[in-house]
Order: sequence, then C-alpha cells, then structure tokens
Amino acid sequence: MQEHSKFKQQVKAIYRLMVGLFSLFIVAAIGILLLLFNPEWTSKKEVKIEQEYVAIPESDDFDKIENGIHVRTGLIDADGLMTVVNNCTNCHSAKLVTQNRMNEERWIATIKWMQETQNLWDLGKNEAIIVNYLVTNYPPGKKGRREILSDIQWYDLKD
Repeated sequence: MQEHSKFKQQVKAIYRLMVGLFSLFIVAAIGILLLLFNPEWTSKKEVKIEQEYVAIPESDDFDKIENGIHVRTGLIDADGLMTVVNNCTNCHSAKLVTQNRMNEERWIATIKWMQETQNLWDLGKNEAIIVNYLVTNYPPGKKGRREILSDIQWYDLKD
C-alpha cells in the first residue's frame, strides 16, 4: 500500500512538472507570435521633444559690458577679455575659469594639461594674452574661505 501511495505522489509530481512545462511553452509561443505579428511590441516608444527656438532680437548684444562685467559670461572687462571668451568658453563655462584662481605657472600648466588630455588646440600667441588676463583679473586669493576665529568666549556645556 505504501508503494502505491508513493507511486501516486511520483505521478502527481510528474503531472505538475508537465503542466508547468506546457504552460511555459504556451506563454513562449504566444510571445513569439506577438513578436512575429507586431515586432514593435517590445520596442521602447521614443518620446519626441519638440525644441523651441527663440529668436534673439538683433538689439541684444552678445558682447555687452555693464559695470565693467561682460554680461554673457560674467568675466571682468579688461585687455584680453574677448580672447578668453573666444578660446575658453567654447569648451566650458566662464564660471570654471573664475573659480580657479591661479598664478602664471599654474595657468600655463593647466593649459598644457588641457592640450594633452582634453584636446585643446594650440593657442599660439593667444596663450600669453589669456594667461596675462587670468593672472591680472583672477589671481590666487590671499585668504582661505574664512578668517581664523579669534577672541572666542567658550562656555561649558552642562548635562
């Protein structure tokens, strides 16, 4: 009797396995048929974004200077400004230039690094103009982010 119930359990297990495989086969067949009749079924729908171009009135001047600052870039108006704008802001923001205050040697080393690793073109005579502008208008700062704290009145924390 025990062998008979064991045999029944084995038949049930095989039956469940066959039903599962058959179900898997049916699902795969339906998927293949869907792909055959509608190949775009699985492709992602591309969302088309319409770009709006704004016409800039001719009265706006890209090289406008207000209060000694080049409006478009925020750079200081001085000798060599347009050389810096034309060579530096093609690849990165003027903010990157103004936040990196360096001396002449470091600016030259940075330009060489950009030429070696970032595909910056040979600046030729413009390199001296650019470095002179940057050293003159954006020299290294003499102070850190804040001055050292002094004359502090400390107090004891109580539990």
